[in-house]
Amino acid sequence: MSKPPTPPADASRTREEALDWFVRRRSEGFSPQEEEAFQTWLAADVTHREAFDRWHGEWHAFDDIPQETRNLLQRSLAYDKAMDATSPAGAGLAAAELRRPPVETRTTPSRRSILIPVGVMAVVAAVMTGSSLFAWNHWQARPVFTQALATQRGQQMEVPMPDGTRLRLDTATRLEVAYYRQRREVRLLEGQAAFSVQRNPERPFHVFAGPVRITVVGTRFFVRHTPSMPGDDGVHIAVEEGKVQVGHAAGDAGVSGVILSPGQQVSSNTQGVLSAVSPVSSAGAAPWREHRVSFDNLRLDRALAELARYRDLQLVIRDPTVAALQITGVFDPRDMATFRRVLPASLPVRLKEAGGGTAEVVLAR
Repeated sequence: MSKPPTPPADASRTREEALDWFVRRRSEGFSPQEEEAFQTWLAADVTHREAFDRWHGEWHAFDDIPQETRNLLQRSLAYDKAMDATSPAGAGLAAAELRRPPVETRTTPSRRSILIPVGVMAVVAAVMTGSSLFAWNHWQARPVFTQALATQRGQQMEVPMPDGTRLRLDTATRLEVAYYRQRREVRLLEGQAAFSVQRNPERPFHVFAGPVRITVVGTRFFVRHTPSMPGDDGVHIAVEEGKVQVGHAAGDAGVSGVILSPGQQVSSNTQGVLSAVSPVSSAGAAPWREHRVSFDNLRLDRALAELARYRDLQLVIRDPTVAALQITGVFDPRDMATFRRVLPASLPVRLKEAGGGTAEVVLAR
């Protein structure tokens, strides 16, 4: 008695499972335990092997296309036509295009003037079916490297990336790194970090911080994103070397926003609206690298909140008038004893002991 046909829902699920096994096995490699689990899955049902072999065959057919042509297909209109050729509606259009006599192109061809050889077009049309395109997109969407980094209060850390880029995290900073085949991404969740990016025009480097995207090819720049701090929940970007483009995270990179050159900075609010570009202050783009924090007429409550990112201050403010006082100066957040001595000399305040080593900042009477 023959085996009943596989229901469409089960067949679809099997194809998706096979695709996941195929992509993970190809891009990441398997440990002995993972390989054993994969072989168990293969042996569980003959349809598993058939689905996996199909993905394997279609992918290797695409691999047989020269890399230069694959790059061209991804960039050009001919690539889009090859996708259309896999549908009944587009097949006739693609065939008519292939029958059209070649046209002499300009020295710098436009997308519409690029011609793809008939043989290559046929391979692409055969390989890039809807399911194969899904496999291609699935493979491209998987990162080749990921890492989550975090520093504790008072800690700084410098971390090299596999491409030679270096990240330096300030205190109380969290970020996530994901490298893909055609781009590099960092998501700054909290804190501030310095980026020394290894140049690679084929793999642009994006930093996402709140509503903002910063795009570079190779440069040294700094990003601050402290959404948990009231009054300082926007994003700040400063450039030390090279150039970066700053725009809204939801927009297309390279389309909108502002360009920052060395010595320039810009900030955004929580909606991603950018301020005017301004020069970096005399304290430098990132004084925290030298264990300094710089205040320029900053409210005292915000100054204390910044210092508290580095260590327990044991200073409190209850009076709104005291909180609104403005402080200017450069301080070492590791040396709070000096800050406590300097504060009453800088502002009309005194420290009132509140027990347990804590002091309240009150107006001097």
